[in-house]
Amino acid sequence: MADNQDKINVFKDAIKQNLGPVWKYLDDKTVSEILINSASEIFVERKGKLERVPESFADEDTLRAAINSIAQSVGRRISEEEPRLDARLPDGSRFAAVIPPCSRKGSTLSIRKFTNSKISFGDYIKLGAISEDAARFLDVCMFLGKNILVSGGTGSGKTTLLGLLCSRIPKGYRVIVIEDASELQIEYEHVVFFETRQADGQGKGEVSIKDLLKSSLRLRPDRIIVGEVRSSEAIELINAMNTGHKGSMGTVHANNPDDAMVRLEALAQSGDAKISEKALRQQVTSAIDLIIQVSRFSDGSRKVSHISEVRGCLPDGTYDVVPIFEILDMKRTPEGKLEGRVEATGNIPSFMDEIVDNNLPFPRAKFTRAA
Repeated sequence: MADNQDKINVFKDAIKQNLGPVWKYLDDKTVSEILINSASEIFVERKGKLERVPESFADEDTLRAAINSIAQSVGRRISEEEPRLDARLPDGSRFAAVIPPCSRKGSTLSIRKFTNSKISFGDYIKLGAISEDAARFLDVCMFLGKNILVSGGTGSGKTTLLGLLCSRIPKGYRVIVIEDASELQIEYEHVVFFETRQADGQGKGEVSIKDLLKSSLRLRPDRIIVGEVRSSEAIELINAMNTGHKGSMGTVHANNPDDAMVRLEALAQSGDAKISEKALRQQVTSAIDLIIQVSRFSDGSRKVSHISEVRGCLPDGTYDVVPIFEILDMKRTPEGKLEGRVEATGNIPSFMDEIVDNNLPFPRAKFTRAA
């Protein structure tokens, strides 16, 4: 613990010395992300909305020196030969940078701040991100061990929701969490965290999500959680879900539930697995039970917009994704905020008998569409 605190202190000193113009925003709890597009152009995100700030760096050389210093403070390097950097900082924040010649306007970086604030489903409901019935339905799905894919765009709140779902896993399971950079905050009795490692300057030592997924299968997991599925590791997760690891979950970048299935299939195809398109689709539909779509709306709010069940493939080969809950009516208030509740669509989940057999307090009437 002390060693990690020492690293955090070194990092903070490097930030104060080198990123002076934006230090106050790093210390501002209302700011969630800092975006530096060039030495003279800086934006911050507050409550989901971007705003430009007046601060700037003296010149490109000053900004570049700041990036180099921070990279060194976490044992990494960035140069014209390796112009990209994506790292987790000692305090848990995410640091990403691209420098010239790849970045045309000058050195560009973002710092997505890590927050220690923990929220419950109750808080999530109060924030208007989900309705009470939809939250209870997800609780039911976690109890039944449904495999879930959380879909959404960048900054839509996928990781937050995934962490909430993990906190609702019933007791008695061994959970293995795999992430590119540790972000998930999970309150659970038996959980193991794995984090990928990038290659060193000689291109050696890389450990990918796919590598960690393969290792995790030999470590007796009950449920596997992948922070973000973004490459060929998709096929490994699909295989795990289809071989007894009920209740596994992951996130994927997609704009709606149907696109999420297509993206997962495409990612699985990008691997070296020799499998026909038809067979792969059958595996994907067998693996995924539910898709939860989270969206960031124009007023900066983040909400669950769809909870959909995957029921196989339609005769034309497309995925049969049926909405169980969704936002049916969004309205803008005079203050400019968007209001809308996630409500039942009238579709009954195919596993309704499981809900009844397990005496779970979620009656069929809860799926009735409001008049």
